[in-house]
Amino acid sequence: MDLYTYYRSTSSYRVRIALALKGLDARNIPVNLIQDGGQHLTPEYKSINPQGRVPSLRTDNGQVLIQSPAIIEYLEERFPQPALLPQDLEARAHQRAVAAIIGCDIHPLHNVAVLNRLRGLTVAEVEVMNWIRHWIAEGFNAVEALIGEQGFCFGEPGLADVYLLPQVYAARRFELDLSHYPKIVRVECLALEHPAFIQAHPDQQADKPA
Repeated sequence: MDLYTYYRSTSSYRVRIALALKGLDARNIPVNLIQDGGQHLTPEYKSINPQGRVPSLRTDNGQVLIQSPAIIEYLEERFPQPALLPQDLEARAHQRAVAAIIGCDIHPLHNVAVLNRLRGLTVAEVEVMNWIRHWIAEGFNAVEALIGEQGFCFGEPGLADVYLLPQVYAARRFELDLSHYPKIVRVECLALEHPAFIQAHPDQQADKPA
């Protein structure tokens, strides 16, 4: 498999974690989102992913999958063990709820395209940063209330953690005060010692600038 990725893209980071947790190998193909106006917007990359975003996953049979939720669902269905979702239906729904808060309500509001649009409307940079921190905090308030008191989000590493860790990385990059989220920070500390999460971390990616 080939994964078109960018080292600090939170959606790419999710897929890297899912692959690592499942022990799957994929060749990482970097797509620089900021160099020369963005490699993701070139005709060459848009011939792979018409939306011009990362990640994209080329499967072993040559099919190209886009959008991190669809890619992660494919991996879970194609390679069911080890599982990212528990067997219990309610427990599965709780995992998916946390993933959706992050994937649908937080991340889209600080996506590169949204931030570029704000800046194009001459919004001051300090207000852009306030915007980002506001929406991450709104989502984290809910996540903090939903996740468990021990272990990862719901005990063992699962779908919720696949989404949460990249969002925590982004929160720290945008200098959000995480002192209000002790349970989230607990999960982060566990992940930073877990081999799969270490392997997927932006600092470990070949395309991270020196």
